[in-house]
Amino acid sequence: MSSEASDTLDQAMARSSGLDTLLRDLTDRAVQEVPGADACSITVRRAGRLLTLAGSDGMPSGLDLRQYENGSGPCVDAAETGEEQYAPDLAHESRWPSYTQYALSTGVRCVLAVPVAVEGESGAALNYYGVRAGALDTGREAARAFAARAGDAIDVALRIERRRQSAADVRTALLSRSVIDQAVGILMARERIDARIALERLRRVSQDRNVKLRDLCSQLVARVSAPDSHRRK
Repeated sequence: MSSEASDTLDQAMARSSGLDTLLRDLTDRAVQEVPGADACSITVRRAGRLLTLAGSDGMPSGLDLRQYENGSGPCVDAAETGEEQYAPDLAHESRWPSYTQYALSTGVRCVLAVPVAVEGESGAALNYYGVRAGALDTGREAARAFAARAGDAIDVALRIERRRQSAADVRTALLSRSVIDQAVGILMARERIDARIALERLRRVSQDRNVKLRDLCSQLVARVSAPDSHRRK
């Protein structure tokens, strides 16, 4: 990535209040930098399925989703095969008949999907949309260059998301462990039993009531901690 592109990414990250904002900035810049592009989106395979991470301002609703539902389309093929897909005029395109009909109904006439190498993901693509036949003919080189730079930006954004998710998972696990320990302690004091038996009882009630152990324990702790709990005993 060039220093100019890196500066732009750093500025976007500084402005960004989250992953969505950062990637939205990226797709908006793609429309500005690629001749003929009227909209842009980012496709990534995550947890075994394709999804759109972000779309530029003016991106027609459902364009990518229709491809995912059908299992075919330029961005699906680009992400899964790693090969660039270009449809200069969807009115004369036969590769994706169901998707083509829908795209034309939204006003899209030209589609270019460029594969993007993303660390830790099995498939990704940057998708450019034009409203005129052949709109992206002269912009393909610029689209490829931008997609190459975008790979770095998407990697950074996804790493940020993974770190945040990991931290959230740790916090959730710690909170769950804490409330379970509190509930075990309550049963130990009330029933004069050891920790192993108390935990087994909680698990059995959790299964019988079809309630998550964490939620069951939270309810018990909340009842005991209520201001009038002693009066209810």
